[in-house]
Amino acid sequence: MRFVSVAAVAAFALTGLSSGVAHAESAPGCGPVTQIGRTAYIDEGGGPVASVKQFKGCGRNWAYVYVWDSYHNKGNSYYVTATILAPGSTGHVKGANRDREVWSKGTDTLSVCTQAQGHMVDNPEYAYFANTDKRC
Repeated sequence: MRFVSVAAVAAFALTGLSSGVAHAESAPGCGPVTQIGRTAYIDEGGGPVASVKQFKGCGRNWAYVYVWDSYHNKGNSYYVTATILAPGSTGHVKGANRDREVWSKGTDTLSVCTQAQGHMVDNPEYAYFANTDKRC
């Protein structure tokens, strides 16, 4: 009986955690891509509000930012950016107001060390960011 209740709690917790996490599958104009490295999280001081991921596919690196339901559903104005950090190439893209998903441009950087960076700006005075781990 105890095993069932522990399993139920674990299932509930996993459902709650996954509800705000992105499930990206394809980059714009590319198709299926593969995540490289770990997911980073933008934290506005009260906990994570967005995921930042780095992908590879179609001979390029891509940064991806996804804003979680818990933040988006508050109705506040915000924008996010997605960038690949690499020597001489960023692929920087700024989303429009309240865009939940933003992909960087694909960068021709598979042969160098890269990391994805995501920014969230919810007013001119407050900006938060996160970087994925560097992949070489």
